[in-house]
Amino acid sequence: MKVLVIGGGGREHALAWKIARSPEVSEVICAPGNPGMAQLGRCIPLKPTDIDGIRALCKSEGVGLAVVGPESPLIAGLADALRADGVPTFGPGADGAQLEGSKVFSKELFRKYGIPSARFEAFDDADAAEAAARAWNGPVVVKADGEAAGKGVLMCATPNEAVAAVDAVMRKRAFGDAGRRIVLEEWLQGTEMSLFALCDGKSILPFQTAQDYKRALDGDAGPNTGGMGAVSPVPFVTPVMLQAAVEEVLLPTVKALQAEGIDYRGCLYAGLMWTADGWKLLEYNCRFGDPETQPLLCRMESDLFPLLLDCAQGDLGHRTIAWTPGPAACIVVAAGGYPGAYEKGAVIRGLKLAAEIEGVEIFHAGTANNDQGLIVTNGGRVLNVVATGQNYNAALERAYEAVELLGFTGMQYRTDIGRNLSGTIE
Repeated sequence: MKVLVIGGGGREHALAWKIARSPEVSEVICAPGNPGMAQLGRCIPLKPTDIDGIRALCKSEGVGLAVVGPESPLIAGLADALRADGVPTFGPGADGAQLEGSKVFSKELFRKYGIPSARFEAFDDADAAEAAARAWNGPVVVKADGEAAGKGVLMCATPNEAVAAVDAVMRKRAFGDAGRRIVLEEWLQGTEMSLFALCDGKSILPFQTAQDYKRALDGDAGPNTGGMGAVSPVPFVTPVMLQAAVEEVLLPTVKALQAEGIDYRGCLYAGLMWTADGWKLLEYNCRFGDPETQPLLCRMESDLFPLLLDCAQGDLGHRTIAWTPGPAACIVVAAGGYPGAYEKGAVIRGLKLAAEIEGVEIFHAGTANNDQGLIVTNGGRVLNVVATGQNYNAALERAYEAVELLGFTGMQYRTDIGRNLSGTIE
């Protein structure tokens, strides 16, 4: 079967890499892909949001499964269009993608169906939002309602910070139209984790746990980013805690979506926090997380392709997933200046040497080929270096050994990914 992977970042490279390993897959096609993905299959220069172009590609190539990586095309209705054409598609329709596309929609869904989450208020008027921010009891989180590439969340310790955040989001439109509405939300205290689950519309198949590192600099300092690294599994999450997350958050969400008439076929990505009151749901994303997907897929022993196909066809049945017992760590190598302004076009050195280290996989996130055919930087997050090992110390040693073999002008990365974790996974 031909499989189309839609997107061109590190997450999509990891998905294409895992799918290409399936004996049931004859070819992987990527749109638009990247130089790393080009080593796995053909890359077609189509934007993920080019719905008509992707529909035509699926028809001309006889695609048997479309896997949508990023959220933007899902929010825009790509999965609906492909399913209408008879193409099995992994990814929710526009109705389900509202879980990520609208913070107001998701928070109201949580409240309606009793899914544990932070208290909140929603606003479409800046004056009313500022008044509420001044009166809010305790630290508050200001969230842009719409799609903001993972950056529309502002943590505010004081009322003055909250008022300034409302002004930036709603009046100055720091995140564009995503800030037409906002959510003021209780700032929860606890430890975060990411939990993915495959959903076929009526049942789920959970992944193991992962944790990402959002801040740009060591010690969780600096601005928020799309993610500077990730680890899997998360040592503090016991099997009992994981089961509680599934039963108290994920399964009630599937039932809520069904009650709303939404046939959700894709990845449910829950951002969860362990608090004094148990699990609280911070937010949902409607696709695999980046960079958590990369270490998770490197730990997955099962064939991913049939799981995605079963989801797309609406019947996971009694599938299970086998995992390696050891952990994996992902180090994001970024361009100088990220997450602010950064330059593109720097030649990347050391890719072949780094990839030769045992247990290491390198996924391209923001790369391109220049006129000389050399691989150069083409985004803020440039490469994802993933390593597995018997314990975290071994995985991290391999990952950083590979990172240190890489080089390009302005290259930056965090040196403390996973350093707060136990060296041995029980």
